[in-house]
Amino acid sequence: MKDSEIIALFFAREETAIDETSLKYGRLLQSIAYNILADFQDSEECVSDTYLQAWNSIPPQKPESLSAYLGRIVRNLAINVWHKNRAQKRYNPADVMLDELGDIIPAAATVEEEIDAFELARHISSWLRDLAAEDRIVFVQRYWYGLPLKKLAAEHRTSANKLAGRMYRLRRMLKDSLEEAGITL
Repeated sequence: MKDSEIIALFFAREETAIDETSLKYGRLLQSIAYNILADFQDSEECVSDTYLQAWNSIPPQKPESLSAYLGRIVRNLAINVWHKNRAQKRYNPADVMLDELGDIIPAAATVEEEIDAFELARHISSWLRDLAAEDRIVFVQRYWYGLPLKKLAAEHRTSANKLAGRMYRLRRMLKDSLEEAGITL
């Protein structure tokens, strides 16, 4: 089923919208959540909460890309659960991935910080567009989808050490770009 048809089901308040969303995007959402949390039960809860948030927000929202919209919701929910679990001192392999970016991009808390976060997101999107396709793909796979370095290295036919160095250089380039734009973190 096409995204526009699924969104129409949400607008008509048809419960089949959730079923169709699950059929089309369930595995993707589960993968995003699991790559962050490394816990099947927590991942399932995030996916279920994603469907609930989509139900409550469509309408009035009418996302242009349903996969990106749902991906953002599940990712944010998973990161919130990750923070909660981390506060409770549970170990998670995603700690490494999120800590890598934590030095560059802190979490927002106030209205001013939310506005700054919007500007930051616009700048990062622009920076990503300017990257070579291969670098952009690796960066997004690592920091949006949360894929582990070993898995990424295997997919891109390189060693984990080489990929770690590449990711370090990309983070450094992002930091330099942010500093040049006058974005302070």
